[in-house]
Amino acid sequence: MCGIVGVLGNHEVAPILVEALKRLEYRGYDSAGIATVHEGRLGRRRAVGKLVNLSDRLVHEPLAGKSGIGHTRWATHGAATEGNAHPHQSGPVAVVHNGIIENFRHLRGELVREGLSPQTQTDTEVVSLLCQSFLRQGMGPVEAATATVARLRGAFALAFLFDGEPDLMVAARKGSPLAIGHGEGEMFVGSDAIALGPMTDRITYLEEGDIAVITRAGAEIRDAQGRSANRAVERVALDQTRVEKGGYKHFMAKEIAEQPGILKDTLDAYVKEGRIALPGAADAALPFADLDRLTLVACGTAHYACHVAKYWFETLARLPVEIDVASEFRYRQPPLPARSMALVVSQSGETADTLAALRYVKEEGVGVGAIVNVEGSTIARESDAVIRTLAGTEIGVASTKAFTGQLMVLALLALRAAEARGTLSAAEIAGHLAALEAMPGLAHQALQLSERITEMSHALSEARDVLFLGRGAMYPLALEGALKLKEISYIHAEGYASGELKHGPIALIDRTVPVIVLAPRDALFEKTVSNMQEVMAREGRVILVTDAEGAAEAGEGVWHLVRMPALPDPIFAPLLYAIPAQLIAYHTAVAKGTDVDQPRNLAKSVTVE
Repeated sequence: MCGIVGVLGNHEVAPILVEALKRLEYRGYDSAGIATVHEGRLGRRRAVGKLVNLSDRLVHEPLAGKSGIGHTRWATHGAATEGNAHPHQSGPVAVVHNGIIENFRHLRGELVREGLSPQTQTDTEVVSLLCQSFLRQGMGPVEAATATVARLRGAFALAFLFDGEPDLMVAARKGSPLAIGHGEGEMFVGSDAIALGPMTDRITYLEEGDIAVITRAGAEIRDAQGRSANRAVERVALDQTRVEKGGYKHFMAKEIAEQPGILKDTLDAYVKEGRIALPGAADAALPFADLDRLTLVACGTAHYACHVAKYWFETLARLPVEIDVASEFRYRQPPLPARSMALVVSQSGETADTLAALRYVKEEGVGVGAIVNVEGSTIARESDAVIRTLAGTEIGVASTKAFTGQLMVLALLALRAAEARGTLSAAEIAGHLAALEAMPGLAHQALQLSERITEMSHALSEARDVLFLGRGAMYPLALEGALKLKEISYIHAEGYASGELKHGPIALIDRTVPVIVLAPRDALFEKTVSNMQEVMAREGRVILVTDAEGAAEAGEGVWHLVRMPALPDPIFAPLLYAIPAQLIAYHTAVAKGTDVDQPRNLAKSVTVE
């Protein structure tokens, strides 16, 4: 969500901070600001809206200094106003914060009684006020920041900057990710490595409860118990920090186009000489043969990937699967049988609810694996087994290539489970693998439908409500297609299992409600077509997404037809049909003129509840 960057540098820091914040735009934000120390004094500039507004302000009101902190805010407590924007400054201390301070009302009451009056609606302001209070009591900056952090409840990543301290920054992390970058006579802080990529490739990830005292000479880190902590310095490959559009109008368009390569990279990494070859540690930690149940937990698009995987694990490996939204799972506190394990799925590896679910599973004494896109993420570090999705940095808020990367990994895991449990023969597994290995080429063919979908989407953009239908493993893809459309076009959309149409949703059907039917020619096709005909009989406008055989059988009379490549193995259809679902959402949003990469009210990485 919010983005944090901090620099103790050797050059004027304001343009460096703004450029770093640009690399964090993908996280979602509605205001931005920076603070610096110049000639011993704090100064700050803030602006509502896009970073260009902050840049404009800095042109007219320059801010000097070689030490600074910056922030992009995604509003939680308090509206998106300049007064609520970060950094917050209370006397001699400025603070940037990602997360939520749960006990801010109690702390605010204490501070008001001390005579320190809040000026904003935010929870974050109590952090700077509390630190100011400790400074008034005679504490030094480091001692005051440490005492402040000890009083906070909730989730936070924090960076403090002080009057008169051009060579000091204090950073703290609890629940929200924070990284330290190491330079030559310079030090950096960032929400993630992307912000710091052009400045350094040497990164230290703070762990839960850590507090870091940072100077240009290095960082002294203490853990939650106040003990000295020797956190590793890791090399982050620079290609992981590239955030260029590469000639595309939007990051989302670029990331949709990258999917054939992502699928191929995943297959190359995890299939060797015709056999599934997971990383050794991960394979050993996934005892599929001994399981009575597998629990899949995730949020948003990753949850729909799990929903698809439920069909695969149960059909191919005969392994019972429970899926849950992480935000419900963590509070439902479900019983976890001894002969079970969990898989959590997260693009960022920092999703707050998914991380909490992971920790619940571990507390219950059950093994947990993770499918993540970010190798050094918290979820990756805390899991028993980690399998990366190899999608590379995903900037668009609406997940595309990360989703298909997750699907490919989950398909391979389902086949690995089938192999371990003896539910498929070697020949059957080889056949399924051959179908997966054909998927990058088929995905490339599906991308050629973009022009056809562009024409169709101009008409779709006029709709106020859209329904998506699918059966079997296409049902969760209908849910995902609806999510994509409403995320970036702001059109109300819902996904349904086709067979549920008669149980309520059919009441919505008239000539103003388009219905998108995702229907490869498989064993369930005829039943799906029956549901489609019920829509058309009520003047509903159908967009049928199917292959040539399905089009020949059921394409007559539909409003629009999207003809897909034929699949060698329909069970893996969601991997391919994700692409037209994404293209429909993308081109509809473009036709409406919405902000495709940064849709309103959304954040890429949800690191708070």
